[in-house]
Formats: sequence, structure tokens, C-alpha cells
Amino acid sequence: MGFTIGGIRGTREIRPGSRRRGRTAECTAVAEYTGLWGWAVVPGARAASGQCSCGAPDCTSPGAHPLGFAAEVPAAATLGEVTKAWAEVPGASLMLPVGRTFDILDVAAPAGRRALVRLERMGLPLGPVSATPDGRCQFFVAPGASAELPQLLYRMGWDDADLDLHCLGPGTHITAPPSDHGGLGPVSWLRAPSLDTATAPPEARLLLGTLAYVCHRTLP
Repeated sequence: MGFTIGGIRGTREIRPGSRRRGRTAECTAVAEYTGLWGWAVVPGARAASGQCSCGAPDCTSPGAHPLGFAAEVPAAATLGEVTKAWAEVPGASLMLPVGRTFDILDVAAPAGRRALVRLERMGLPLGPVSATPDGRCQFFVAPGASAELPQLLYRMGWDDADLDLHCLGPGTHITAPPSDHGGLGPVSWLRAPSLDTATAPPEARLLLGTLAYVCHRTLP
């Protein structure tokens, strides 16, 4: 049995071979990500009432993971190519593979918003920053940050601090605006991508000191 998410049938709609003609807001967003920002996009599952459109009753991340059967839409795909690809997975969420053109520094939303204001006032280079409905802020940084994070924190003296600061790297995916995340609501941009920041986000070390400091100050 399927379920309804925003008027779109769930497990019966988001599956191979299920086609819906025409361009949608999702197609336009995917084409922007692939064509303007040079990011690949992966069709993701959707969720409602704790149920995931992947159909697995024991799904551990309802509405917050890629669809295993769906093909990735590569960077530089055109609107026509995106429309054709997305017709195979109507209603899918937009997910971005991490570890290629960017890694993600992930912090609690209160700390992330305060850090963003501080970083902007300091005039430090910033990449895109998103906010998720489950209370996280995600800072886009140059790839390789996940492997470097322990050493960077050590050099800055934060290695033994209990920080709610994590780095996502290769093999992970994030939900992209304006898609719903886990049935909780849409992901949004706090700082939208631009031609400069999307293709060349800042090195993690430039933001890490401020993020670690603010995370430490906002510990419960």
C-alpha cells in the first residue's frame, strides 16, 4: 500500500517506470544544481507519518536516504535531461552526494546561526549554508575536510572538547532545498549557493575555529 505526501502517492509513485509528464519545481531545482552549480543530484525517498517511500518497514532513515534503484543525475545535466530522468521518480526528494565538490560541517542550528553571523562580520570566506527541519546547520566546505577534521581540531586545541560538530564526507548524502527531510519539513538555504561558492567552497580550517568556539559556548 502507498501513502500520500503532498498529494503524491508514495511507494506506488516513487519507483522505476512510474512516469509523469511535464516539468516540475523539482526538475527546475535539479537542473539548477546540475547546470549552474556543477553538483550531481540523487533521487531520495520521502516520508510521512514515519513511513518511508522506499517501502522497507524497518527503514532506519525514513525520508532521508537515496532511493537504491534510482539513477544519479550527473553534474552538467540539462533541463531536458533532468525532466526525462525525474519522470522515472516523480515525487522523489533531492539529495546531494557529499565528498566530491564539497564536504559538510554539521552543527546544531542555534550554534550554526550564531556562527554564521560571526563569520560574516569577520569577513571570512563562506560557501553555501543550509538549515534542516531537524535542527541542524550544514556548512559547505572544500572536499577532504572529513579526513582532516580530527587533526584540525587537535591543532586548534579542541580535540578533547565535547562538541556537537561533525563532518560529512564521501559516501554520505544530504537533503537539498527545497525538499522535505524525513517528513519534518523542507530544507532551506541560510546562504544560497553562487557561482563562486558552489564550485570552490572554503577550506574547513577557515571556519572551524569559529564554529568550534560557538558550539562550545552553546553547549546545553
